[in-house]
Amino acid sequence: MKPLKKLENYNAPDGPVVLVIMDGVGIGHGDAGDMVAKASTPTLDWLKENALYTTLKAHGTAVGMPSDDDMGNSEVGHNAIGSGRVFDQGALLVKRAVASGDIYKGDVWQKMTGAIGADNTLHFIGLLSDGNVHSHIDVLLSMLSQAQLQGIKKVRVHTLLDGRDVPPTSALDYVATLEEHLAAINQSGDMDYCIASGGGRLYITMDRYNADWPMVERGWKTHVRGEGRQFENAATAIQTLRDETPGVIDQDLKEFVIARDGEPVGPIVDGDSVVLFNFRGDRAIEISRAFDEEDLTEFDRGEVPNVQFAGIMQYDAELQIPKQYLVSPPEIDDVMGEYLANAGVRQLAISETQKYGHVTYFFNGNRSGKFDEAKEDYVEITSDLLPFEQRPWMKGGEITDVILDSIENKKHDFIRVNYPHGDMVGHTGNLLAVQISVETVDLCLARILKVLKPAGGILIVTADHGNADEMLALGKDGKPKLDADGNPEMKTSHTLNPVPCYIYDCSGKSDLKLSAEQGLGISSLAATSIACLGYQPPEDYDPSIVEV
Repeated sequence: MKPLKKLENYNAPDGPVVLVIMDGVGIGHGDAGDMVAKASTPTLDWLKENALYTTLKAHGTAVGMPSDDDMGNSEVGHNAIGSGRVFDQGALLVKRAVASGDIYKGDVWQKMTGAIGADNTLHFIGLLSDGNVHSHIDVLLSMLSQAQLQGIKKVRVHTLLDGRDVPPTSALDYVATLEEHLAAINQSGDMDYCIASGGGRLYITMDRYNADWPMVERGWKTHVRGEGRQFENAATAIQTLRDETPGVIDQDLKEFVIARDGEPVGPIVDGDSVVLFNFRGDRAIEISRAFDEEDLTEFDRGEVPNVQFAGIMQYDAELQIPKQYLVSPPEIDDVMGEYLANAGVRQLAISETQKYGHVTYFFNGNRSGKFDEAKEDYVEITSDLLPFEQRPWMKGGEITDVILDSIENKKHDFIRVNYPHGDMVGHTGNLLAVQISVETVDLCLARILKVLKPAGGILIVTADHGNADEMLALGKDGKPKLDADGNPEMKTSHTLNPVPCYIYDCSGKSDLKLSAEQGLGISSLAATSIACLGYQPPEDYDPSIVEV
């Protein structure tokens, strides 16, 4: 890594450069489901009139996803923003490995399947959808077919229901696809392949950033011990749980266990093999630790079965979580945070728990820890443990308090912050709450501007992907889809929309202007931030949004 060079003839700002990532706040079409447009956003409106303004790509190949039909997400978005370049991401790497068959030729797959004896079971745990953010059902179906080809007699699938990266009540569609595939395998010979357990992704198993270990414990009891409410099949379980809680969406459904004659069909026992087929890391780390760590203290696992466990990817290369994996993760190097630390730039990274890892770990290229303890401060504001629609302002005020203290006391030269509101509340499908969440972020921006102006800093406001900008599912005619009762269908997933980028020099001394480069993506934010700080961006970084 070469050191950054100072820009010549550039008047660096007196105050800090503040990069604000409004998670999930894209540019919609101004229709009934565009809660960004519906929200009262006087600060963003003012910035659009008075700051440099452009739009950036935040989905598909612009962030390393397989195609432009793929939504962006916070993981790949922060990878792109922090690294200044586009790396092939997990979804694409896994897709290639499955298509080529390389995933099945590797030592880990061979070890996992070779360990299955006549009395043992191969288990798959993961998110059952085609959202392609954490997983893809096609990957699961391929692995099931491969297990059949290898003559594995007994397979169990532990399904996590989505409703977040896909339509909010679409679980039965994915279960039907999976059940059809399992039935075809079972009809082909002496095979016993079936769903063993399940539950909503925000109720069991898929916690992140150590925010709610009881969620992981519920998943452990469900998948491993086979403890929970019993049903004859997954479809019956899902429909029953929906009927009992009208309005519930898939991500919040409680756990269920499939049983025959009162006995769970798929507890995980000694000698079994377990594959976690989620490829995104943040919500896969904790359940991986539960299988891999001998001295885990976060919850009482009871007697831990002696199994072979592997993730479809390694979710944290530094901490080696998990120890075994099927596809190598992207190797992201020379990220902005390291360049700035080496240049002596004092940095602050801050968010609340829900996005703290994104503005640190993912921003730093899937790297834990700091590059320079003396030059970097990472601040996590603890998130509330309650449904986000019940408190859509989240921790915006507390986050902003820390930022204002930094600016007023000249603690840092570069501040990066993630406001999770548009994404986390957007996933709930509650339109009023989403509107409030966007308005909260706008209020926080107003507070930052008020202090940053006299400090003479530069404000960069953008997003990692869309969500709150498109809250109603649209048909091919562009009109909202209606459910069986004639009500508009909610859309809780991310969008394919571009995101905004506002750049405002509070002092006016830096003489910034928009670059002539066209079609830029959010990966250009790294070079932009470096340039605003007064340094020449690395040659291999994607072009800056501004010329200085």
